Amino acid sequence: MGIDTCLMIVAVCSLLAGCAVAAPPEDDAGAREIGSRLEPLVDDWLVDSMDGVSLQLHHPTPQEIAVHFDAPCEGSTCCYVTVFEDDDRFRMYYRGSNYDVETRKTTHPEFACYAESTDGIHWEKPNLGIIEFEGNKDNNIVWAGIGCHNFTPFKDTNPNCTPDARYKAIGGGNGGLVTYKSADAIHWELISDKPVITRGAFDSQNLAFYDNERGRYVDFHRQGRDGVRDIMTCYSDDFVNWTEPDFLSYGTAAKEHLYTNAITPYFRAPHIFFGFPKRFMPSRNHAVHPVKGISDGVFMTSRDGVDFHRWGEAFVRPGLQPERWINRNNMTAWGILQTKAADPGMPDELSIYSTEAYYIPGDRLRRFTIRMDGFVSVNAKYPGGELVTKPLVFDGKELVINFSTSAIGFVRAEITDADGAVIPGFAMDDCEEIFGDEIEHVVSWKGGSDVGALAGKPVRLRFAMRDADLYSIRFRP
Repeated sequence: MGIDTCLMIVAVCSLLAGCAVAAPPEDDAGAREIGSRLEPLVDDWLVDSMDGVSLQLHHPTPQEIAVHFDAPCEGSTCCYVTVFEDDDRFRMYYRGSNYDVETRKTTHPEFACYAESTDGIHWEKPNLGIIEFEGNKDNNIVWAGIGCHNFTPFKDTNPNCTPDARYKAIGGGNGGLVTYKSADAIHWELISDKPVITRGAFDSQNLAFYDNERGRYVDFHRQGRDGVRDIMTCYSDDFVNWTEPDFLSYGTAAKEHLYTNAITPYFRAPHIFFGFPKRFMPSRNHAVHPVKGISDGVFMTSRDGVDFHRWGEAFVRPGLQPERWINRNNMTAWGILQTKAADPGMPDELSIYSTEAYYIPGDRLRRFTIRMDGFVSVNAKYPGGELVTKPLVFDGKELVINFSTSAIGFVRAEITDADGAVIPGFAMDDCEEIFGDEIEHVVSWKGGSDVGALAGKPVRLRFAMRDADLYSIRFRP
């Protein structure tokens, strides 16, 4: 094993050791109860030991430009993008604005603008006929009142939500965050212009949503701490009365400016929060631009919405495009979409979106893709290694893994009792050698794939791997 790999493993393990992750309940024996849910291997919650393997951050692939912010009501400083799936379409919201760098002035008022798509790839800006701009209403503006600077909507999944407020939003104004509602996601009105959250700095993309796992609304918003931009969170049962905000915790991660947060429950495993903050370096100026500062996108996860494991390496680097090295670029949109792959027959993938060319004409939004659950993996290099899980209790009949190997690589699995004794029929030597690249592969042993007899009992999984990545596991009913 090379020294670079060793250093990487030491750094990752050190970071994880310092990040206390609050976990879902354990049984009396200390076993992790996972039921039949998907468990992305994005943290060390299931990890008991790793020998020759390590957690590895992966990176999305840049694709086409999704949206050019070139309408008259848009311009060079469009940002704070929100995307979500809504039945037969995908919805997108963003700030429409334009800024003249030379005069240091905006050229028209800010608006909340809207686009939609049937596939998450090709986006259209409908003429909505709601807000007048430059003498007509032929535009895609949905809101022009208080809070349009960072108007951030979501679809409310609260089962008690009333039809007139099926969609909600928050925005900065009047000294805090004000709230909005809509019946159709297009026509909006204030719930109240009195701020519901007042402790914070609200000039960024602040967001809120209904957390189905915990049965409450949750907010994530900006606030300064110890001289850097940081993130706070608070909760509400009714979207009106909120708890006092608290700062997030990042274990031993470095103190860095986090300009936005883009935190969302991962829709395939909603008990885990994924966050995509824009990390800001205010003193650097790579492009000798009149407005100093450069940014990249980072990745973090949490099991309680407060204690986060934040990777130090960038998730999205600025890359070769000079315009992505200008202040306030590389801002990840809030939302992860499941989209079709470009090649027929390939499995669906995940799409995220990131800003580029901010502050210059040609401001736009680019789509990036990553494999399902592909943000982090347990990675084995060519020499190989092993992962052993903590005791876990599952509910299902088949072990399903999301994995990838090289032509020479492999994955094998073994099931032991909580003390590490191999359960007959599920030994490593009984496991069929697994190689290839699949999102859902059913693990089989010589006796078959049925593990139902072990459901409800504390067991451990032991994976042997070589030149392979293991992204997620699940015990499927």
